[in-house]
Amino acid sequence: MFKQFTENITANQGYLLFSLAIFFVFFVVVTIMLVKMNKNHVINMSDLPLHDGNGETLNNNEL
Repeated sequence: MFKQFTENITANQGYLLFSLAIFFVFFVVVTIMLVKMNKNHVINMSDLPLHDGNGETLNNNEL
């Protein structure tokens, strides 16, 4: 099936296939990084907007 695509590729189609390959590789790399990400790091980063510069959690009325 892929042999048929590669036999009749013109210059414009080559660019399209190359951009599709770049997108696919980027998507796979981001997915792997997301799966391997440390869950404690994610929790820490999600709590950052709720902390002031001293590491104390802000109250609802201070937001």
